[in-house]
Amino acid sequence: MHSGSIVVPSPLGPLTLFADDGKIVALEWGKGPDEPNPPQVLKEAAHQLEDYFAGRRRDFNLPLDPHGTPFQIKVWDAMRRIPCGETRSYGEIAREIGCGAPRPIGGACGKNPIPVIIPCHRILGSGKSFGGYSGDGGLDTKRWLLRLEGAIV
Repeated sequence: MHSGSIVVPSPLGPLTLFADDGKIVALEWGKGPDEPNPPQVLKEAAHQLEDYFAGRRRDFNLPLDPHGTPFQIKVWDAMRRIPCGETRSYGEIAREIGCGAPRPIGGACGKNPIPVIIPCHRILGSGKSFGGYSGDGGLDTKRWLLRLEGAIV
């Protein structure tokens, strides 16, 4: 059970943010519960997302608490270090965190509970192929986000 939620309109459709104990724990595609008086952290996250989609923000400065395995959290932390407008391959992330193979990185990407803010869309397959994307709209959404950030033309 989350302690709060807010729906944020976006060019990709509505996004629903969830918080617990003053930290963002999830971002879901689509319209979920929209509370009349959400916690301040959700209002700030909504504002930062609006700025991001308008091209006025490249990085997020929010307290996050994604729930996952220690390995997944390590992968998500590595994703957060990828600068806006840049990409990394599954193999590059695997090497960065000391994982022997790229496949588990893809699995962690698919389990990312806070997409966009934890930028799993910045992870590409070998040879700069787009790989996959678990967000609503799949690869079209991934391409759209990368274009917004200037990572692809």
